Amino acid sequence: MAFFEETESYYVPYLRAHLHQFAASVSAASCEEGAGDDEECRDEAAALRLKMVAVAAILIAGAVGVAIPLVGRRRRGGGGGGEGGSSGGGMFVLAKAFAAGVILATGFVHMMHDAEEKFADPCLPAMPWRRFPFPGFIAMLAALGTLVMEFVGTRFYERRHGEEAAAAAATAARDDTTALLEDGSLSGMAAAAMSGDDEKQDAMHIVGMRAHAAAHQHSHAHGHDACDGGAVYDAHAHAHAQGHGHDHGHGSEERPSQAHHVVVSQIMETGIVSHSVIIGLSLGVSQSPCTIKPLVAALSFHQFFEGFALGGCISEAQFKNFSALLMAFFFAITTPAGITVGAGIASFYNANSPRALVVEGILDSMSSGILVYMALVDLIAADFLSRRMSCNPRLQVCSYVALFVGAIAMSSLAIWA
Repeated sequence: MAFFEETESYYVPYLRAHLHQFAASVSAASCEEGAGDDEECRDEAAALRLKMVAVAAILIAGAVGVAIPLVGRRRRGGGGGGEGGSSGGGMFVLAKAFAAGVILATGFVHMMHDAEEKFADPCLPAMPWRRFPFPGFIAMLAALGTLVMEFVGTRFYERRHGEEAAAAAATAARDDTTALLEDGSLSGMAAAAMSGDDEKQDAMHIVGMRAHAAAHQHSHAHGHDACDGGAVYDAHAHAHAQGHGHDHGHGSEERPSQAHHVVVSQIMETGIVSHSVIIGLSLGVSQSPCTIKPLVAALSFHQFFEGFALGGCISEAQFKNFSALLMAFFFAITTPAGITVGAGIASFYNANSPRALVVEGILDSMSSGILVYMALVDLIAADFLSRRMSCNPRLQVCSYVALFVGAIAMSSLAIWA
């Protein structure tokens, strides 16, 4: 019995040390360059052909997805910042609901999962990367940062456009004054003013104020008439704002400004593009056709859905045609460009290196926080809590169905990509 105890006390530490050494060697081998591919399916020539197919397929899918909302909006007469695109029809509301589900699933299911995988990779040292929930923490900071960026960006755009509008109004007033002076009308008005007929002018001012108040009442809806006044608000409040050059903001529903939509679309594209670069690099550096084949179809649908969501936000922001085309172009080429770069650096790029894992994990976490915030706050809450939605039960039900369909469709792609 003593013999077995001595043998155990001698061999157990020895075996344990060798097991730790073997595990360390296996871990180090798995972190070496190219170790992430299936060696039995490794074929660089076939992988390169599949990458070329992926570039074309993903480029077309992304371009078609982002173009559908833009072309549809302009065919209804809402392009180029015109007034026709300010409210949008029922189909556009359903498209936005579907897009919101896509963006929400992209942030929660795709990006957050990818970030957690990167930070949990055994190639990273346990301290500090696996001792703290960095993906959720970074996503939280990104969401709060998005809130600040929206506030600052919206105020900046509103101030800039307000100054431009004031300058245009001043120029128009000077032109009108010049025209009146040329035809002598202004001199007659000045003579009437000099005659001391102040009471008449005061009466005219009171009549003007009453007319102003009467016009302003068209944009209000109170109590049980709130739903009935919804359509009136859309028609009269906009005309009222155009006629007086300002909006009092007393309507029963505070509508987001165009500047807000501009900021939302730009921040959303930033979040989507940063993740698209990582997706493209991951596919581009792979040398395994078995890995690339399922990704081609999955990423094509992925880009189509994301493009559809982004295109809806761009069209609602009412960019000029060139700006909208530029944003759509950058989105469409991001993933194909990432694949091309990945294919070029595949011979020396190690996707399992600690630096690459940390950078990709941080970018995925940030993208997740940005898109989850924008889906919940700027897309879902802005539309589903609006008076227009609550006053139209049919539109409300259809929008909820579109929201869940978009979220489930995008989530299902996580099986392959």
